[in-house]
Amino acid sequence: MNANRNKVELLGHLGSDPEIKTTESGRRVARLSVATNETYLNTKGEKVIDTQWHTVIAWGKHAEFSENLKKGAEVLVEGKLQYGQYTDKEGIKRYTTEIQVQTIGVPEKSFPIP
Repeated sequence: MNANRNKVELLGHLGSDPEIKTTESGRRVARLSVATNETYLNTKGEKVIDTQWHTVIAWGKHAEFSENLKKGAEVLVEGKLQYGQYTDKEGIKRYTTEIQVQTIGVPEKSFPIP
C-alpha cells in the first residue's frame, strides 16, 4: 500500500507563462498558475462553468520542463498539497495553499516527467 496519502492530480490550463527563478544555491523553481473547470447545470437548468485557480510549484527537472510551457497550454500535474503561512508587510497573517509537483507533463505527450 502506498504510504503517500496526500495526493493531487490536476488537468488544466496555464493562466500565464510559468515564473521561473534560480535560487542562490543554483536550484531552479517554477511557479505555475493552473485553471481547472467544472461544468454543471444549476437549479434553473442553466449551464455554469466554475473555474478554480491552483498555484503549482515545480523544482529542479520539473521546473526545467516548465520552461517550455506557455500561457494556455494544457498541463497534467500530480503532486501533494502544501500549506504555509507568512506575515505580510502590514503585519497580517496570510495563508497559502500550493501543489508541490511530483510529476508533470502535457496530455498529448505520453511521457510525464517523474
